[in-house]
Amino acid sequence: MRPDHRAIRLMRDVRWPLCALAVLLIFDAIVAPELFTLEMRDGRLYGTLADILNHASRAGIVAIGMTLVIATGGVDLSVGAIVAVSGAVLATLASSVGAPWPVAILGAILTSAVLGVWNGALVSLLRLQPIVATLVLMVAGRGAAQLISNGLIVTIDSPALAAIGNGALLGLPTPFWMMLVIALGTWVVTRRTSAGLFIEAVGDNPRAARLAGVNERLVVLCIYGFCGVCAGIVGLVECSYIKAADSNNAGQLLELDAILAVVIGGTSLRGGRFNLAGSLLGALLMQTLTKTLYMLNVPAEIAPAPKALLVLFACLLQSAEFRGAVKARFRRQVGGAP
Repeated sequence: MRPDHRAIRLMRDVRWPLCALAVLLIFDAIVAPELFTLEMRDGRLYGTLADILNHASRAGIVAIGMTLVIATGGVDLSVGAIVAVSGAVLATLASSVGAPWPVAILGAILTSAVLGVWNGALVSLLRLQPIVATLVLMVAGRGAAQLISNGLIVTIDSPALAAIGNGALLGLPTPFWMMLVIALGTWVVTRRTSAGLFIEAVGDNPRAARLAGVNERLVVLCIYGFCGVCAGIVGLVECSYIKAADSNNAGQLLELDAILAVVIGGTSLRGGRFNLAGSLLGALLMQTLTKTLYMLNVPAEIAPAPKALLVLFACLLQSAEFRGAVKARFRRQVGGAP
């Protein structure tokens, strides 16, 4: 495919979440223009937009893994718990055990990968429903994180680890660059190799994929393992950002934000085709809305309602049936038909 054709296809795939984000930013420019105020200090941008990029990166990284899981026809409800476990392992190794920071990071990532593979084994080998298999770890994982940290908030005192969540490169937060690198690497693997075709084949029709020679169980196992790694990276970021492991609150409801980002981005929950760029835009859209609600002093108990409306709006934009009904209605009104 020619480069210009790829660009056209990319814009077509992300046009609806991009439109929803544009509408929200226009609204912000009218009612909350201070959102666009930026200031450069010590080589780093400060302001609400920078905060949006920083916090959206966490949901975005998890959404990358969740996109591939959903593309196989599954779902992972345990990513929030894996975030908590990853942070607890990192802080415990770095503080209580006194391990060097590279060892602490490697231990947290490997633990997250093992938990992801555990989910994949329950789904692919034992044939449990994905929502049930991952619900087990969602419930048990946070308790495991509490056991690892002895029920305490374990602090870390390492400049190298603190730089993961608090550093900046070219003025932008380090987590944002981490998200871009992970997204680019995932895109290369899924769009420049046969891996993406295998994932879509398993999501479209697992039986047909098996008959075609695709190792369906291995694909599912690897994808859940990768999703666990993505959640583990976010656990590193969250632990680094507050310089402590809070097993009780780390990653709370992150699985819902990730799933919403994936759905807004245009990936079908039925499996099959997936849209990585759309998922990243979905994460950015959700975080922008959250910041907008904060700036408008919307009470926390009411905030979920506008989020639900935004998700509904973005999904309606992607519905061919809805757009067709609107166009037909518009033509009847213009033509004067009853």
